[in-house]
Amino acid sequence: MTDQQQGVTNIAGGAGGGGCAPVAAQMGGHLSAAAANPNPHLLQASPTVGAVGDNAFDDRLDPNATAISPLNPKWLDNKWSQGLILVCCILSFLSICLNTPKLLFTKFNKEGKSLTPEMLEKMGPGEVVFEPNLYVFWSLFTADLFLALLFSFETLSLFYHAIKRKSSLAEAGVSGAASKTIYPFWLLFDAMIAVFHWVSLAIQMMFLLQVFPPYYPIVILRLPRTLIILRPLRHYLSFRVTANKSVGFNSEDNKVSKVFRRSGKQVWNVTMFLLFFLSLYGLVGVQFFGVLNHHCVRKGANVSDIQLDDLMIPDTHCTPDLTSEFGYKCPEDLFECREIFLRWDQRDYNGFDNFIYSIFTVYESASQEGWILTMYKTLDTFELWKSYVYFFTLIFFLAWLVKNVFIAVVIETFAELRVQFQQICGTKNFGLGDAPTQRFAAAGPSSWEIVTVDENKRKGVAPEVCVRIVQSDAFHLTALMLVLADALFAASTHYTLVNQQRVAYYNQVLYYIQIVFTVLFDLEALFKIFCLGYWAYIERGLHKFEFLVAVGSTIRLVPDLYKSQLTYFQVLRVVRLIKMSPVTEEFVFKIFGPTKKLGTLIMFTMSTLILTSAVSLQLFCHIDDLKHFENFIQAFMAMFQILTQEGWVEVMDTTMWKSGEYFAPFVAVYFVFYHLFATLIVLCLFVAVILDNLELDEDVKRIKQLKAREHKAGTEDKLPWRLALFEKFPDTPQMVHVNKLSRNSDFPSEPKVRDSFMRNFVTSGSEFEVLVKLIEGANELLKPKLGEAWETPVETVERSDKLKKLLATEDKRDLTRLQPSYFMRRIRSLAALKDCNRYQSLNEPGSGSGSGLGLLYRGGTSMSGTNSLFATQHALRQDRRHRRSGSVKLGLKLDNTKENGHVSAFTPVKTRDLDIKILQEKTQQAEIKRSAKEENLRENHPLFDTPLFMVGRECRLRRFCQLIVTAQYNPIGRDRRTGLIKRSTYQPVFDLVALVPYLDWGMILVTIVSACSMMLETPFDRVMDHEELQITEYIFVTAMSLELTFKMLANGLFFTPNAVIKDFGGVLDMFIYLNGLVFLTWLPEEVPSHSFAQFLMVGRCLRPLRIFSLVPDMRRVVYELVRGFKEILLVSVLLVALIFIFASYGVQTLAGRLYKCNDVTIDNRKECTGNFHQTISVVKYLHIGTPEDLPAIWVPRVWEKPRNFSFDNIFAAMLWAWDNPRNFNFDNIFTAMLCLFEVLTLKSWYEIRDVIMKETGEINGLFVHVFVFIGCLIGVTLFVGVIIANFQENNGRALLTVDQRRWEDLKRRLSLVQPLHLPPRPGDKYSFRQYVYDQIMSKRAKRFIAFLAVAQSSLLYSKWEEKNEHTIYLATLSALFNVLFAGEALMKCVAVSFRGYWQSFRNRYDLLVTVLGLLWSGLFVFQQKDKVYELGTLVVMLRFFTICGKQATLKMLLLTVLVSVYKSFFIILSLFVLILCYALSGVILFGTVKYGENLHRRANFHNAGQAMTVLFRIVTGEDWNKIMHDCMLSPPLCTEAPNYWESDCGSFTASIIFFCSFYVILAYIVLNLLVDFSYVARIIRNLSRK
Repeated sequence: MTDQQQGVTNIAGGAGGGGCAPVAAQMGGHLSAAAANPNPHLLQASPTVGAVGDNAFDDRLDPNATAISPLNPKWLDNKWSQGLILVCCILSFLSICLNTPKLLFTKFNKEGKSLTPEMLEKMGPGEVVFEPNLYVFWSLFTADLFLALLFSFETLSLFYHAIKRKSSLAEAGVSGAASKTIYPFWLLFDAMIAVFHWVSLAIQMMFLLQVFPPYYPIVILRLPRTLIILRPLRHYLSFRVTANKSVGFNSEDNKVSKVFRRSGKQVWNVTMFLLFFLSLYGLVGVQFFGVLNHHCVRKGANVSDIQLDDLMIPDTHCTPDLTSEFGYKCPEDLFECREIFLRWDQRDYNGFDNFIYSIFTVYESASQEGWILTMYKTLDTFELWKSYVYFFTLIFFLAWLVKNVFIAVVIETFAELRVQFQQICGTKNFGLGDAPTQRFAAAGPSSWEIVTVDENKRKGVAPEVCVRIVQSDAFHLTALMLVLADALFAASTHYTLVNQQRVAYYNQVLYYIQIVFTVLFDLEALFKIFCLGYWAYIERGLHKFEFLVAVGSTIRLVPDLYKSQLTYFQVLRVVRLIKMSPVTEEFVFKIFGPTKKLGTLIMFTMSTLILTSAVSLQLFCHIDDLKHFENFIQAFMAMFQILTQEGWVEVMDTTMWKSGEYFAPFVAVYFVFYHLFATLIVLCLFVAVILDNLELDEDVKRIKQLKAREHKAGTEDKLPWRLALFEKFPDTPQMVHVNKLSRNSDFPSEPKVRDSFMRNFVTSGSEFEVLVKLIEGANELLKPKLGEAWETPVETVERSDKLKKLLATEDKRDLTRLQPSYFMRRIRSLAALKDCNRYQSLNEPGSGSGSGLGLLYRGGTSMSGTNSLFATQHALRQDRRHRRSGSVKLGLKLDNTKENGHVSAFTPVKTRDLDIKILQEKTQQAEIKRSAKEENLRENHPLFDTPLFMVGRECRLRRFCQLIVTAQYNPIGRDRRTGLIKRSTYQPVFDLVALVPYLDWGMILVTIVSACSMMLETPFDRVMDHEELQITEYIFVTAMSLELTFKMLANGLFFTPNAVIKDFGGVLDMFIYLNGLVFLTWLPEEVPSHSFAQFLMVGRCLRPLRIFSLVPDMRRVVYELVRGFKEILLVSVLLVALIFIFASYGVQTLAGRLYKCNDVTIDNRKECTGNFHQTISVVKYLHIGTPEDLPAIWVPRVWEKPRNFSFDNIFAAMLWAWDNPRNFNFDNIFTAMLCLFEVLTLKSWYEIRDVIMKETGEINGLFVHVFVFIGCLIGVTLFVGVIIANFQENNGRALLTVDQRRWEDLKRRLSLVQPLHLPPRPGDKYSFRQYVYDQIMSKRAKRFIAFLAVAQSSLLYSKWEEKNEHTIYLATLSALFNVLFAGEALMKCVAVSFRGYWQSFRNRYDLLVTVLGLLWSGLFVFQQKDKVYELGTLVVMLRFFTICGKQATLKMLLLTVLVSVYKSFFIILSLFVLILCYALSGVILFGTVKYGENLHRRANFHNAGQAMTVLFRIVTGEDWNKIMHDCMLSPPLCTEAPNYWESDCGSFTASIIFFCSFYVILAYIVLNLLVDFSYVARIIRNLSRK
């Protein structure tokens, strides 16, 4: 086969596999043209995809190559030289990463001895001597010299050929665009890289000659050289749609490029939106808080030179106003609240001193990192409401809403790209680890054919029996069972300090068991190779994985390698269990099957990390003693840590402090931009890719829509099992005696007839006419309730005196039939009879009574005629049977059906419309079937639909209870004259009142009152001891008793259609009621921990959940969320399996290796005895004093597992000293899985990594990084993506096609449209007004007014206080601005009149702010006090919002987010209710736990308010795992007592269940449903198109 044929084979195979068919066709055309072209240079004009040289170099020169001059020099026109260039690029990148002072120089003391890190901390700067490592230095210098020469020669050659090509074009007369691309961007970029190679060599030589000290900032000049990694990345990650660039962008390319350009505009718009909120909260923070420098210091301390001994332990902020009720008051005996003054190198960069500090703090808080500590500072200094309102709204808007807007933009961009590429390339069908089933083969010298691959064909040397064994299900299942057993045995490895010999013996037994399993799996692989053949075996991806695992596990059996990194091969066997369940396998393929997108994204993320790590290394490696950037590995770990958003503030603050006062702002800008890009772009891409993989094709969406309708229509005719239970019993209909019959009747003496028959159908014509008139008279009762949905089933009968007389003469018992339920049942039956095809003759003359509703039986005789009652009853039974069996055929009128029944051949049939109509008919049939079944059960089973089996169906008591239960406000008002619906101004309020019946509204209010009463309870103020709290308890139980009584009498308890207990909500209501009733009856005086009484108290905390069952919209949110539990369960299983795999690895490699002495100077267990001085941290962010100045206490030495926290307070130090629950360990599989679950939430993962690396070696840090990358960036993102996709699919949004989405977009955009209140220009007779109008409405004037608003807002850069001298000048300028804005309002009133000015809502708001500003200005003239200044800052803040009105993008974005929040109101309410329930439970479970590392004065469960603050903090992820471990406190570190409020212990089990369930439900599920992603994204897309 020739090379050309092989190329055609590859192209055809790619197209056959679902690749880009247009691209393959174009490439085939280019190859044909190249074969016919004798000039080899013309072939270079259309390079093939995948060629190394073309991908690497054709972007730098003009692609429009001709025979005038070759594209590249001859020595670059071969793969070997191009490959050499790429390898040299990678070597150059490695060389620059190794050029760090840490590697090139060694630190010695003056005596020539090397220094350890402990010795360096005690030595001064002048005592350290640097000596170069000459071997490393000259090796790197030689390599850099060679690389500089090579790249210089390459660049000069390319420039020479570019000049030569330019002259050739000039001679040929070519000019214009072709001559302008002689020096493209990438050629200039490569030339710059070559120049900086020589700069790097010069810097190295200067360091060697000691021109500069080793740690000197001149190394930053080498920074551009790190960009050389873009050359190989440009090659491997190149993005192409077509192969021939000389053609230019075709129509498809234009669509893709437009998507990218529009995406850039979207990101820019959202970034401006983010800056707006950052500026707003920055200004508010400055005016609310200002400088936070009041601390509790020792009396008599020098506040200008503060020392560690002068501060309180721990350092605490305070309020200077001792008379106020807010803030923290220092202990008066030893300390006082003073304002301290710190140098720049002593303080942190967190605070609200001015606008710069404030906006920096706001961004840190918006990243949900460290915000809680800032809030605690403000709580200790200012009013509580300021701190809570400021920080809670900041987290809500900035951390949640704006972040979700970024996610929405990225998701929408991916969706558009997917649609465009599907149009260009089509779809690809991949198999999970399987080889292609078809391939091309040569059928002759010039022909090809497609050959089907037979996988079942024997290719090995084994007999047929062996092949059948390999392909059997029993063999496959046996292998999977062995994998499961191997995983369980490996996970049983454990370690403990007790019975170490027994543990060692057990682990040795496990080693031999592992040998047996490894041999079995090796034999399995060899047996498959023997049966299938080596090449047939290795073709499949799954077999490759099995073979690799078998080889790695076999090598691991070497004793010295048993606990090494090769353990990965053993634990990866668990991946094979995916094949055990087809559902799991299908789901995994659905997510990870299209590996190209996810793999490309992983490569992009890793490339970003590598590049930013190298850049950061060159920026900060010159800073001495900055451990985060001493070498490339540490720089990579630091940048990866920032990518995960955990501890990134610590990395930034440390680097800023080490960089110095002048470079700190630039360092902050660098890290903020990287964090912004990493979190809002890179991490959002993972969510976008997962959602894109879950996205359905347009055809699949239509099919699913039809299936959803069919599913709905098919299940409505099935009764619930609690109702279908009656079908198991024999029919026992209720019979009545018929007396006074004629002798000619068919009845024997004293016959019995069904009561339902007599009641519904045995009526005379005149009585039936009365019934019809009664039904028509029910319009007044039913029509207001149903509104426009009301349709009269019979012809309207005019109201007359005769009708009134009939209604007046009716018995009162008959008037009870006016109840809605009775008429709806009768109307449904009559409507069904009217629509049935078999009853079309009902309206014929003479068919019955005068009303035209005579009932016919099969023979066609009227019921009111000569037919017997038995025959009529038989006909009714047959009719019900036919309706239950589905034989009732509703009339289906098609658009193309003629009167004679024939179908027109010329009218096209719309299949989609026909399907929808058929489904609508099926839905009606299903409803009729279900109604018929219920009617049949109601007739044949007297106890059916009988509440509590004792209340009659038509009982007055039941009707009365139904009236109470169903009484509801009607929000639809009608005009008495026209009958049209009237919309009131307060219609949203009316709709809210009509949301639920009056009874449910009453219970909602009672539940709220009860919840508020429970919030007043504390462990020391219990309901058992306070009669005031017991009152609300009695009210709640009494009200719920009445509610359940009415509902059970009206609808039944369980075995009725509308029973109280018909779903989980009913079960929850009964549990809440019984729990409250038992507790109120008992009111125990003693409540021990973990007792039944405490369980009852925790059960009371579920009362707020009643709102979910009472409010339909909240119930619908829960239903839509959990309806697709299958996908949520599958992804949860995958995450648990992932945790199990890494936990098994951790147990086998780290068990027992993390024990150490709490005294860091002791290395072995024997010497870990006695006491030692343990230092205690006084401050967290201030840099005051040295480690020797820290206070210390005597603590005993303990040999234990490490704790991943620092000694921030004395309680934490004491907990460290004595044995208490450990934060993490890998001594058994359960604690390892708990540890990795905490890591999965990205909390404290880098602390666990540091401990593992310090105790077991740096190589084991890879274990944590791999788990974080796979588990968090992919696994957790997958969980979030499935939650969002499942929620959108269940509520129908994900099933919308493109056209349907456009229609929804149009409706929503129309709902946001506001009338443009633009008054017309005054007439010609008002020349002065015309002049004013032209001036004030010009763009120049609008820009000037916007500039004034920004300028006035900038006056808030510093806090306005009476003690600050500059405040009066800023306030005076603000007053002048108010006068200018008043002039603007006056000019507009002159131009358009006050009436025209008042038409615009924006003008009204501006006028309000202007009037307030003028009033404040007048008050400011006479009084300059703090209260006046606060009022002035409020006016300026209100003026700041006018910027949105003057900028269309900001206005629309703000309006869009607010509308989204309004749409998500019930989700927000659900979030609050869940937090309240957990807070009430936390007060009972952990309200008296002893303080620990994170449980302290501000973070505790003493009352519901404090608990809700802690839980809101946990939702943001702020050290939730450390709070959980503090609540696990158990004896002997705490004291148990008979009652839970007397004990200061926690609970290990309750803590895990409480905190883990809360974090998963709130942070992963509810929080990600907060914003309608598709709605926000499409609005932003529409803005970008404008």
